[in-house]
Amino acid sequence: MSIPARRGLFFDAADLVRIRANTTDPRFAEFWQEQLAADVASDTRFLTHELRLTNHVVHLLRAQRILERASFIYLVNHNADQLTLAKLAMRRMLDYPEWDCFTEGGRQILGLQRATEGTVALLQALECLGDAVSATEREEVEQAVLTKGIPACYVPVYGMKYPDRVQGWAWNPRSEVDAFRHISLKRWPLILNATNLKIIPTACLGIAACYFKGRIPQADGWLELARSSARAFSTMYGSDGSYDEGVSYWGYTTLYLALFAEVLWRTQGIDDRQLINYPGTVRYALGNTMPTIDSGLKSVDFQHVKGSMMPKVKPAFDIVNHGDSNGAVEVSVAAWVARTHGDSLAQFVAREIGEVKHLYGLIWYDPQLPASPPEPALLDWRQSNDIVISRTGWTARDNVLALRSGGPGNHEHADRNSVIFKAYGERLLHDPFRAAYMVQNPRWLLRQTAAHTAVLINGQGHQYHDGSEGTNASWAVATVVDYKTGDGRMTVTSDATEAYQLVNDQVIRVWRSLVWLKPDVLIFLDLVSLRTAQPVQVRFQLYNEDGGGQLAVRDDEFTLTRPQATLRGRVALAGGATLRADRLPLEPQDGEQQFAEVVSAAATEHAILTVCTARPTGKDHGHLKIVVETDGWRVTGEHDGQEVHVFVRCTGTMLPVITF
Repeated sequence: MSIPARRGLFFDAADLVRIRANTTDPRFAEFWQEQLAADVASDTRFLTHELRLTNHVVHLLRAQRILERASFIYLVNHNADQLTLAKLAMRRMLDYPEWDCFTEGGRQILGLQRATEGTVALLQALECLGDAVSATEREEVEQAVLTKGIPACYVPVYGMKYPDRVQGWAWNPRSEVDAFRHISLKRWPLILNATNLKIIPTACLGIAACYFKGRIPQADGWLELARSSARAFSTMYGSDGSYDEGVSYWGYTTLYLALFAEVLWRTQGIDDRQLINYPGTVRYALGNTMPTIDSGLKSVDFQHVKGSMMPKVKPAFDIVNHGDSNGAVEVSVAAWVARTHGDSLAQFVAREIGEVKHLYGLIWYDPQLPASPPEPALLDWRQSNDIVISRTGWTARDNVLALRSGGPGNHEHADRNSVIFKAYGERLLHDPFRAAYMVQNPRWLLRQTAAHTAVLINGQGHQYHDGSEGTNASWAVATVVDYKTGDGRMTVTSDATEAYQLVNDQVIRVWRSLVWLKPDVLIFLDLVSLRTAQPVQVRFQLYNEDGGGQLAVRDDEFTLTRPQATLRGRVALAGGATLRADRLPLEPQDGEQQFAEVVSAAATEHAILTVCTARPTGKDHGHLKIVVETDGWRVTGEHDGQEVHVFVRCTGTMLPVITF
């Protein structure tokens, strides 16, 4: 197939009319005004007087983002102040003697984010600034990319392909990373091979190779290595497009994978745009959206590293945040998939779902493409990685239930069989945001099973790592062993036995079954079998990061209250079980997380049934009765006009049987 001549890596001259129009499209107008409103004087002051050439984590990243923003604004508006700012940011990036905070063999800089993203940002800036960059300036940028960017991109990609040839990855002694130096990098060539930090250097090496191909003989080898690495990494996506690191890291990873595929096609005519199931992966992102209603209350800020605050998700763009996911689904990938795959649902996502956070959405979005809303089949989805997400719809007022089964992944928490439940605009059963990345920080506790709506055995959660190597994967596995949908309900059973056996050899069985009668009746059955008598705890976590949550416990009932909705839970207490309210052992400055806890007294067999209902604020809960029978429980009654007749049958080692 013949490929028409292209102006550059990312767009054609003919695209500029559409790109400029996108800046005034209602979908992008607010984002664009935020870009225009950035303080040029503050940015100039930072670049001129505050930037430190040994600070790669925060300062180099800020310079890169200033360059990306200013050069793109100049492309659209030809504003002289933005040109001056872009050139200053470019100059300051070139002033860095090295572009990342890692080394290989104690000599070569190893680029995972700063050298990699910075390389692409500089090449993109050359394209955006065009003739406003002199031949001398262009040559200087290209030489910096060739000497400080591409080698730093190449080293990790090569090392992850051939880990036996790695001499040793280490922290750059000249970089300001003292807060991280306790983290061992010894196994990172193996660990990162299955994480987002493989595809970032891979994509950036490939994009740079496309830029220099035909001019630099080595570019052919760079491109071959990058394509090989991308193909190897593509298996990290499920056949349905699901991604194990969570939807925030999905966005970062898939954006760079798509960028590489786009540049490869545009400049070389090589089509890797089917490398993963791109339409499926947009559906994965859509399935992980969970918009909530803004309480109007301010959430507490927490520092991630010195000079950098942990990000917060805006309620309108809330997500199913298993693990470290803490950012909204972003529209750029969906816009690209809509264009390249003719996918009308991707166009709907690009137009209606998620947040605009990157300039690539402006480059790729085409308002003329048709859009189709999600098909009903997407309301209930067991992902190929065994995470189950079920919902009533896609708006903030709709309800969402998510069960974290499945295997380990980078950026995970110790959260097997944990549950998130959003109803009537509120997080009612919560999974914590903004857990610490470093074990010394008290908020590392938020990574543990104890901080989730999950099961503890004798106060202990399931297996998790000690943080000495970062936020890498554990060994914990859970498996969905039964899953059914239909007639406005969903039932699922997940087996997390193996995850708990790794820390407690007395464990025989840990099963969690959920019965969801849509929209707002949710039944938990937790079955734990042990060789020796031990107590079991089941926790239900309150969302209170904005101070708007309340927890009350009385007898066999607990209530979680949020401004827009309440959740009421009733526990079938038996065999010495009790219900209490408690909170995680964190100091006030580290946040407050309260939970209701069922405590089942020491025994070898535990069967804990909890019936929850949700209602909008001001609306009454129904009256559901739990009757204990010889082989299970019968839940009957009425809730908001819905007649409830559920029999949960549980005998021996057989899976629970749910009848209606």
